[in-house]
Amino acid sequence: MRYLLRKLKFLLSMQGKAEQEDEDDLKLREKLSPHLKNNLETIQVLFGNSCDITMREFNFGSKSQVHAALVFIDGLVDKRVINESIVRPLIYDTHLIRNRALDESNIKVILRSFLAVGDASEKTIFSEVLESLLYGNAIFMLEGSDHCLEINAKGWKTRAINEPKVEQTVRGPREGFTETLCTNMAMLRRKIQSPNLVFEQMVLGKRTHTLVCLAYVNGTAPPALVEEVKRRLTLIKTDDILESGYIEQFIEDAHYSPFATVGNSEKPDRVAARMLEGRVAILVDGTPFVLTVPSLFIEGFQASEDYYSRPYYASFVRIIRFISFGITLLAPGIYVALESFHPELIPTPLVLTMASAVEGTPFPAAVEALLMITVFELLREGGIRLPATIGPALSIVGALIIGDAAVNAGLIGAPMVIVVAITAVSSFLVMSHTDAVTLLRFGLTIMAGLLGIYGLGVGIIALLFHLCSLRSFGVTYLSPIAPISWAHIRDSLIRAPLSLLSIRRPVIPELDPERESFRLDQDKLSRD
Repeated sequence: MRYLLRKLKFLLSMQGKAEQEDEDDLKLREKLSPHLKNNLETIQVLFGNSCDITMREFNFGSKSQVHAALVFIDGLVDKRVINESIVRPLIYDTHLIRNRALDESNIKVILRSFLAVGDASEKTIFSEVLESLLYGNAIFMLEGSDHCLEINAKGWKTRAINEPKVEQTVRGPREGFTETLCTNMAMLRRKIQSPNLVFEQMVLGKRTHTLVCLAYVNGTAPPALVEEVKRRLTLIKTDDILESGYIEQFIEDAHYSPFATVGNSEKPDRVAARMLEGRVAILVDGTPFVLTVPSLFIEGFQASEDYYSRPYYASFVRIIRFISFGITLLAPGIYVALESFHPELIPTPLVLTMASAVEGTPFPAAVEALLMITVFELLREGGIRLPATIGPALSIVGALIIGDAAVNAGLIGAPMVIVVAITAVSSFLVMSHTDAVTLLRFGLTIMAGLLGIYGLGVGIIALLFHLCSLRSFGVTYLSPIAPISWAHIRDSLIRAPLSLLSIRRPVIPELDPERESFRLDQDKLSRD
């Protein structure tokens, strides 16, 4: 009976909630009333009498005969725009001008003749009014008019443009995206100064009403790709979108894969470069991380700085990143397999040294590796979450003290500490794949501890099969490595000179395949 009563109460509460939502939706769909008082009362009810809703009523005109109100949310608007561009012109300037149209509550005359604002438009429905208020605009209402004015008066506090903390470079732009959507759009517009750069906005999140903007280069991004991105975004049905990571998880192809099939970046130059290759960028208001689709596995080894440096050193560094990816993924598993199952594969002097180092340790090699990897992840997570002044000290001192104490106490062998340290250092070179590598490292180490090199081989083959099966918005995730394209390996495993990168990648269908032309007429140059 108690269970049935709880179920009955829950159903009644859900029914009451649904009825309340239907009532609110009905109010939102209503049109504005000619009576100013009724409109203000409706807005108060819809906002639940929230204390940050400001309603400024005043009279203006040559004889103060016109009654009006200005509604805005405190903290989202610029008070200087409110006072100097809206209130002051209406109260003071209309005293000096006798306009018969003011007696008729003509809101268009007020917009054209008195308001000193650059962006304003008319609204007639309460849903549009609430949406404008929540975006930081001011609403001007007039007694006797069933129209109101949406005035752009945004002025909330924003973070200055700084260098990204994660994607730092030695050479290249030092600016990164901020949490303000209009600022991020302007930064992309500065990078791609072309009328073909298109921005399309939409609203996601039933409760948060988050602004989301699609950015692409018209004529370069395939229309089918743009339409597919729009389709997936419109299918998102959720109450809240607080960060671009929400959208990434909704629109990605492989929801259960450890690898991300949607790229992200904080650097405008990197996002602009991807857009010029035919990708679509997704900007979300309130976060500096911009999504790009489709995303390829190879992008985790590419940095924007590669294209600002000489090709030889850039290619060398890129190869180092590939090597570091293999080390951070396989080093613990290879060590466990060789020590536990295949010591004959290790040179004899090294085997003797390792045997003397691990003599007396109570745990098998697989357990040692899992313990040390776990301790490293604990230290790294603690260093990230702690305040900036304490985090580095914890990471460095904690790792040194714990590693040295574990070796001296005979709990862990010194070779295992070295292997885990090399694994940890290598993981920082491929930050884009850190999440996937961290999980896969545990799995491969366990398989190596159970079956030796054979278990490790089975794990690697399964991983390759999984990577080959992944798609990102119709594009093979391992392109152009699998299927291999010899003509485009020059911008994948290495970074060839820019003169050889004149054709865009074929893995993303293009309307305009020519990136740039470096084939200069030598005869013309000699004549010049």
